[in-house]
Amino acid sequence: MNRRILIIVSCALVLSACASYLVYRAVGTRVTAGQAPQAVELVVASRDLAVGTLIQDADLRMAPWFGAPPAGAALKREAFRNRGVVSSIYAGEVVTDNRLAPIGSGGGLAATIPPGMRACAVRVNEVVGVAGFVVPGMRVDVLITGLPPGANALNGPKVRTLLQNIQVLSAGMNFLKTQEGKPEQAQVVNLLVTPAQAETLSLASNETKIQLVLRNPMDTQVSGLPGTAMSDLFGAARVPDPVPSVRPQSSGPPALHPAPPVTVEPPPPRVYTVEVSNGAVHTRATFSHPGGKL
Repeated sequence: MNRRILIIVSCALVLSACASYLVYRAVGTRVTAGQAPQAVELVVASRDLAVGTLIQDADLRMAPWFGAPPAGAALKREAFRNRGVVSSIYAGEVVTDNRLAPIGSGGGLAATIPPGMRACAVRVNEVVGVAGFVVPGMRVDVLITGLPPGANALNGPKVRTLLQNIQVLSAGMNFLKTQEGKPEQAQVVNLLVTPAQAETLSLASNETKIQLVLRNPMDTQVSGLPGTAMSDLFGAARVPDPVPSVRPQSSGPPALHPAPPVTVEPPPPRVYTVEVSNGAVHTRATFSHPGGKL
């Protein structure tokens, strides 16, 4: 065979092989794109789960999920059973580990309290609770009204901002429900505070009147307010508070001073009076002692 013909045939075979490979890649890409992505079964909520709910088997179901599963999702319902909900989960939403309380912590309000914090209950009514607009997750300021210790009563009671930017855990209703499935009314507001703030708030709730003031959750500024007295409302001058007397304290034992000498005064001399009557003439003589000297 002619060498020239052999070269031409070899080149044609190489070009045909390359063209066949390119066609194969193009057809394979279209076939892969036309196929449906593979789905996995993930655990989702079968109903709306409120904060504090203890998850049971009936609250969960399996649903297909296409693509990469969310972080913290589970493939079995046993992973989320008997755990408390710390963030509201809606029906059909994938249940993730960061929306639930740690294993063994149970449900209810206690599961929503972060480590190092406390839930302090404050008794309020509908008006004090900002007319029912205080709901979980909002931020409030705590105001107290009363007569400060040692203050002048003429100035009247004083209102002061006790705590600022406090998160509300629950308000108006308990998380737990009755056997009929209805929420129990509770005229309390549970606030998320530190242990030191819990002591302050507990004392204030027993000794003063408490008012909650709603604030913007994005407003985190803490203002330093001196408080307002009754006399300030009417433009009257404040009466100065009484200054308590403070005894000076010495570091050592009290110094011993000699007692002043006692001066004994002599008793007054006894006076003797002698009266002499001679007819119509009366004479009186006075002597200091019987010797006759005056």
